[in-house]
Amino acid sequence: MLSDILQQLSTLTISIKHGCRLPCLFPSSLPSPSPTVTASQVPSLFREPYILSGYRPVRQDWRCYPLSLFQRHNESLNIWTHLLAVPLLLFRWWANVGTLGYTFDAASLPLGVFMLSALTYLFFSVAAHLLQSRSEHAHYFFFFLDYVGVAVHQYGCSLANYFYSSEPAWRESCVALLFLPGAMFFAWFSCAGCCFAKSVYQRPYPLERKICQLIPVTLAYLLDMSPVAHRLFTVSWTQEPSLPFHVLQIASFLLSALFFSCPIPERFFPGHCDFVGQGHQIFHLFLSLCTVLQLEALFQDYARRRDRVVEEFGERQLRGACVATLALFLCCILTALIAMRHVNKKLHRQRKERDN
Repeated sequence: MLSDILQQLSTLTISIKHGCRLPCLFPSSLPSPSPTVTASQVPSLFREPYILSGYRPVRQDWRCYPLSLFQRHNESLNIWTHLLAVPLLLFRWWANVGTLGYTFDAASLPLGVFMLSALTYLFFSVAAHLLQSRSEHAHYFFFFLDYVGVAVHQYGCSLANYFYSSEPAWRESCVALLFLPGAMFFAWFSCAGCCFAKSVYQRPYPLERKICQLIPVTLAYLLDMSPVAHRLFTVSWTQEPSLPFHVLQIASFLLSALFFSCPIPERFFPGHCDFVGQGHQIFHLFLSLCTVLQLEALFQDYARRRDRVVEEFGERQLRGACVATLALFLCCILTALIAMRHVNKKLHRQRKERDN
């Protein structure tokens, strides 16, 4: 037995130049992902600006793409930055729950929805970057799913900010009266705008595509963060330990938005950021950091206000607003399916044109 294991260990192969091949300790029935290829060897849909190599070949066996989690390619850090954020969030959740004596009741529901929405967007993002290279159909499907996760998380953030981070003076404003339905609408609008931009525009993408993505997301963020912004300008920071965390999470989000909007630094170093250093990887890092910091801030706010939440808002509103998350999820899934139907027709036309 020991000799067999040693023999297997001695035959492990790692290709650093073209991407790591999986260890031979995996069962022989599992396929091994092919070496990565250059941008010219994959369809234009999969090419990223200024990223010249490290692409996974399309139309491999389906099992190759989950197994490429352990391969070196140009999506590796996009996957791992969000994948590793999951245990970090769970650890901080467990630590805070243990410290605060968290109980599952109406007052804690928005915090639970926030955590669930964060795990949803991270999981869908990992799935998109891990599996999208399989085919054109898979590329669209998984990125539409990614947009659904983003929308759900936007609404999860708005719920937590509304119930834990808002001040009485802000809740008397016109913005507060329309906040929850507005947050739900803009979350869906973000999903719809991203799905539309993805399904309609072709590479090389025009500026209009980025505008369709950024405007709905920006409007959603400005509304979602309005309770926090009001607190930052009206409350003494010495009395609110959560505010430094809120400032840091806002700064992290703004930096993530910068790297999402602009292909930097790879724009200035084409081919040198193929595996490490892409703007999208940095975007993922700051977005994960933003989520962790926001969780810390919300736990601080929850700890100070949990005894008053039900009294101030009412159990019915708390439960209704949280249940609405499911309605939003279903609306976004329907939107993604409609976009997918449009994409299927487009891909079918393209196949017919190639065949003719």
